[in-house]
Amino acid sequence: MTSTRTFALSPQRLLAYVVVTIGAAMMLGPFYFMLVFATHGNREILSMPPPLWFGDALLDNLRQLLTSLPHFWKNVGWSVYIALASTALNLFFCSLAGYGFAMYRFPGREWLFGAVMATMLLPAFVGMIPTALIMSWLGWMDQPRALYIPGACGALGIFLMRQYIESAIPRELIDAARIDGCGEFAIYWRIVLPLIGPALGTLGLITFIGSWNNFIGPLIVIRDMEMYTIPLALRSLQGTGQIPWGAISAGSAIAVLPLLALFMVASRRLIDGLTAGAVKS
Repeated sequence: MTSTRTFALSPQRLLAYVVVTIGAAMMLGPFYFMLVFATHGNREILSMPPPLWFGDALLDNLRQLLTSLPHFWKNVGWSVYIALASTALNLFFCSLAGYGFAMYRFPGREWLFGAVMATMLLPAFVGMIPTALIMSWLGWMDQPRALYIPGACGALGIFLMRQYIESAIPRELIDAARIDGCGEFAIYWRIVLPLIGPALGTLGLITFIGSWNNFIGPLIVIRDMEMYTIPLALRSLQGTGQIPWGAISAGSAIAVLPLLALFMVASRRLIDGLTAGAVKS
């Protein structure tokens, strides 16, 4: 005798499915239309209604993109270099600072940590003019270092590292390493770093995406078009005259593909890093 299991769809569950479906459509809609517009010309893109399926103008748009931006692939290379440098510096300095705040007791620790967290409340445009003046004084204008060194240690990364280290690494392990004669930096490098992989993956993903999508920073300190990052290079196409939306969409699709691939590879580590320490035994 076989039993048949029926799946009862309650009104609450149905409403949840509808809300999730609408939210997913709103999130994925811009990406879909970006890919669709990358295969159409301006005439089809600006028509009403706009095209809903792929066309055959992708090669023309790519040709127009490379003609309008002759240094496009160099711009892609600069974006990769700056994003990797920013990620590496943030992983090192934020994990080091987070380890210090989590495992050391010193006068003014909570006040100093609060001051670091307070910097997250400052709007980004507050530091635009001081950053430009300092970079000009240092002679770093039109230099990649002007983009990854000022943001080498962010408050969000310090907070994430401190919370993760406090919840994931027992203090007894650090004390035991000291008793065995391990130096302070060696404890951080040999013991702490291997144990905070999920948090490092999360911070690395967030930092890479933030650096890749950064527009204001390059706009302030970069003047040479050969040194442009991807967002700034694509924005330069929106000058006078007719805007080549198809070429911009094609360039945007190329710029988004590395982020999608990175997120697909590191999404599990991102979830592990964000949820680690949420439940304590």
